[in-house]
Amino acid sequence: MDWLDRLTRIVFFTGKGGVGKTSLACATAVALADRGKRVLLISTDPASNLDEVLGTELASKPTPVQGVERLWALNLDPEEEAEQYRRRVVDPYRGVLPEAAVKSMEEQLSGACTTEIAAFDRFSELLGDRQATADFDRVVFDTAPTGHTLRLLKLPAAWTGFIETSTAGTSCLGPLAGLQKQAALYKSSVEALCDARLATLVLVSRPEASALAEAERSRAELAELGMSNQLLALNAVFAASHPRDAVARALEERGKTALAAMPKGLRALARVEVPLRAFSPMGPGLLRSVLGGGEAGAVRTPARPSSEAVSSTGLAALIDELVKTGPGVIMTMGKGGVGKTMIAAAVAAELARRGLPVKLTTTDPAAHIEAAIGGGADGIAVGRIDPAAETRAYSAEVVARSGKGLDAQGLALLEEDLRSPCTEEIAVFRAFARAVAQGTDAYVVIDTAPTGHTLLLLDATEAYHREVLRTASDMPDDVKRLLPRLRDPKFTRVVIVTLPEATPVHEAAALQADLERAGIAPFAWVVNQSFRLTDTSDAVLRARGESELALIDEVRREHAPRLALLPWMEEPPTGRERLLELARGLAKEKR
Repeated sequence: MDWLDRLTRIVFFTGKGGVGKTSLACATAVALADRGKRVLLISTDPASNLDEVLGTELASKPTPVQGVERLWALNLDPEEEAEQYRRRVVDPYRGVLPEAAVKSMEEQLSGACTTEIAAFDRFSELLGDRQATADFDRVVFDTAPTGHTLRLLKLPAAWTGFIETSTAGTSCLGPLAGLQKQAALYKSSVEALCDARLATLVLVSRPEASALAEAERSRAELAELGMSNQLLALNAVFAASHPRDAVARALEERGKTALAAMPKGLRALARVEVPLRAFSPMGPGLLRSVLGGGEAGAVRTPARPSSEAVSSTGLAALIDELVKTGPGVIMTMGKGGVGKTMIAAAVAAELARRGLPVKLTTTDPAAHIEAAIGGGADGIAVGRIDPAAETRAYSAEVVARSGKGLDAQGLALLEEDLRSPCTEEIAVFRAFARAVAQGTDAYVVIDTAPTGHTLLLLDATEAYHREVLRTASDMPDDVKRLLPRLRDPKFTRVVIVTLPEATPVHEAAALQADLERAGIAPFAWVVNQSFRLTDTSDAVLRARGESELALIDEVRREHAPRLALLPWMEEPPTGRERLLELARGLAKEKR
């Protein structure tokens, strides 16, 4: 059966950040539209770049895609949805309740949890209300990175259960009456997700061990949720054209090794394989080539003359400056899949080699720190913020502190309130604040979550900080001091990591703008995994390398206060020696 013929009316694309979900979702939507279907393409990713890939400026309402008949697209804007949600909840009480009570409700609705449930309200409408998409034959969702997607998909059951069992009448989202009205819609959303005749889940991966492991985790967890109709899309499968080309051969062998060890659950799925292209599929014409519906074009015209020199600078110069400033927090941030974890591990390894006190941790739900550091953790305290463990500890602390003197009914109400999905948000936030506080006497390297998660985290920081100042509550001192610490450039150094590709660079630029609006100035950029900095002679890899030049120049001229350029490495940079090589920039310079 043709792969496109396997797709049902509703299609979800999900996977580890950076594997090509958006490209494949867009290519699939274009292919379906070209077959005569009326298609609606929706992004639920807070860091969506759907506009750039489609070449059409989008909004929160369906917009016709230029150059593709019968295709419409929209972006769910979490902030816009949150503002509309707050108005729906609060406005009915204006002029009815005292102004102080209304302001209290607005404060309750200022956190990241509200933003997420508000975006899900819109998601549920598009998914669970057939009339909302009645004009379309197919609805394609380009979902957020895996950890965020799993949370999003679990919300219908979580919030429905909370609504059904809560007796307090309020939540961190305001009056539960507003949520009760959504209960039927949430229920229909759950049913739609689990109907194999209606919904298809496409797990997107690259032929890389970490991406395949993430896809398998998603497969198993989503199957437990009832989403059993799953397909596998393997993106960027590479075959070397020069058998003597060490870089091309290493890339091909790495892919073959990863696919040979593919988890059994993924191997059993029907799948499509998409080859690595010499170009980034931007615009309808190139998107049509992704699934074989148009001319691929083996090699595109270089963005700049091939004689232009680019040198690998390594991380050593950046680390020298970090050492001069002294202990504090170093955060690697950026789009999923750009190598934040490897950069964080390399910085930590080099700091430890210099005999400095180093703590390495992650706020990323995928948490690949242990695999990255390998056996090279000598001198490094390696940790992870575990949401489940933090939630248990926080809940126990609240019960011990606030449960004293309560009767059985009062204690039951307190425990019920702690079952709210928002409890995890608060627990993880507090753990993040503790990790940042350790920077007073050590170099704390934090591998942060993909961009959307990070921005939600920073939003929560601002919201919690306002709440602390307003109530003078018993929040820990670490929480009270978090935002000032994040804004102190001598204490917190943000390293933005990207790839030399259009989408990661432009998303990183948007991240930098958001950070600056929050009063946080990035310390440096790292452009990672450049083929231009290798000696490859493979036609596809050389073409990709040539296209990097304009983007590297853009980063240098327009964005980065400091810049490190790193080559694609033939051996994965795991373990102490390889991480130190990555940190020092020992790869050959390419001219």
